[in-house]
Amino acid sequence: MIATLSKWILFLGYTVAGSIHDYTQFKKEFPVDGEMNEVVAWFEDFILWLDLGYLGAQKTYEAETVNMPHKKPRKSKKNPTPTLTEEQKAENREISRVRVIVEQAISGMKRFNIVIHKFRNHMNDFVDTAVLLAAGLWNWKLKCQGISY
Repeated sequence: MIATLSKWILFLGYTVAGSIHDYTQFKKEFPVDGEMNEVVAWFEDFILWLDLGYLGAQKTYEAETVNMPHKKPRKSKKNPTPTLTEEQKAENREISRVRVIVEQAISGMKRFNIVIHKFRNHMNDFVDTAVLLAAGLWNWKLKCQGISY
């Protein structure tokens, strides 16, 4: 899902059954030429706010800015008590403040109960259609409130 800072939903990927890593699904939605190993300019005019589930995206995709939280260092013999610096913690809090907006857009879309409950019908692509309609209704609600992109 791609959303703006005003909670408008701009892009929805396909829903998938089972557990698939975020970055794996991201690469399916925005393909990379595996043979050339080139940096892809899908997001060259965007500022990306990603979580740690997308490690490696900053090397694969070109963007205006890629903001990711700092990962806590691993525990080792040389570093028995790994912690982030206060500056890194502050940066992580700032990134979380922006990323929570996307989470609020997701929760706004989930207010339409068809998105959160198990769907027992076997119609092809109906789940994607239901999610698309819920996102459209969420965007329409924002438009009625006078919230622009």
